[in-house]
Amino acid sequence: MKYDIIGDVHGCLDELTQLFSALGYRWERGRFVHPDGRIPVFLGDITDRGPQSIETIRLVYAMAADQQYARYIPGNHCNKLYRYFLGNNVQLKHGLETTAAEYKELPDVEQSRIRQQFMTLYENAPLYLELPDVEAVVAHAGIKEDYIGRYDKKVKTFVLYGDITGQFDDHGRPIRRDWAQHYHGDRWIVYGHTPVKAPRMVNQTINIDTGCVFGNQLTAFRLPEAETVSVPSKQPYVEEKFST
Repeated sequence: MKYDIIGDVHGCLDELTQLFSALGYRWERGRFVHPDGRIPVFLGDITDRGPQSIETIRLVYAMAADQQYARYIPGNHCNKLYRYFLGNNVQLKHGLETTAAEYKELPDVEQSRIRQQFMTLYENAPLYLELPDVEAVVAHAGIKEDYIGRYDKKVKTFVLYGDITGQFDDHGRPIRRDWAQHYHGDRWIVYGHTPVKAPRMVNQTINIDTGCVFGNQLTAFRLPEAETVSVPSKQPYVEEKFST
């Protein structure tokens, strides 16, 4: 199989549509389809901060859950939205407030439908995705080689949040260890979570969160070709959000 792994969308539906077009997909019967049968893979954080989180949920649900054509794994924002829909006491900040505002504007029937769609999408998603046919693992914030095959709490925290230290920088962002520098596996690790100005390749890893919601780009990584395709963001550029 051939895959197009898509970085953090964060509700930037227009850019996602443009990226699918750049990748050669066509709009057919409520989904984007590639004439060569390529499989889209969403690596988490499909909502929050951007302008169209609800419509992005509808699209990803249709492709990955309803029609079971695309693949999806959750990110930390997905996890928080899921807990919000469960009724847990989560704080409406760090982007969730934008999704919640969109959600609350919907009629009650649509609220129920979106809530159920997202919860179904989340509950049926693997924590991370192994793609043995292209020798790759897709994990939202990355994964250590010796974590692959494990699904315990420690691995879940790493996959959703990265190699966190518990400390924060001057901008209030979590300080993370650069786990990719120590990865020496043969499989690609494809991840996002931490915005970078350009796709970052270190050893056999690639970070494709190129900060679309912060005004930079939305990026896909194609396998087995090991090629990136990016489209420009329509959002305001926020320099301080980028680590490199």
